[in-house]
Amino acid sequence: MTDIANSILAINSDAQFSVNAEDVKQITWHNDTTPISEADILAKQKELQTAYENNAYQRNRANEYPSMADQLDDIYHNGVDEWKKTIKAVKDKYPKG
Repeated sequence: MTDIANSILAINSDAQFSVNAEDVKQITWHNDTTPISEADILAKQKELQTAYENNAYQRNRANEYPSMADQLDDIYHNGVDEWKKTIKAVKDKYPKG
């Protein structure tokens, strides 16, 4: 799950704060940072988590694609059409959404 600190920074990238035990009720705001409501932080946390989950296919694809050097070597030796087949196989294995 996305942590509270990342959620706060997604709302206000300049926020200065400390969080105790990942508890939204235990946030200390520093250096005149305007406090962000618990509801806004939790809503942002849920939004970030949903976005992370919805993009699992991208992370899975990235792990399975051959390295750039291997892809270029594939194109050189086998042509663009064969390279496309390799890439399409990964895309088909991990479709969007």
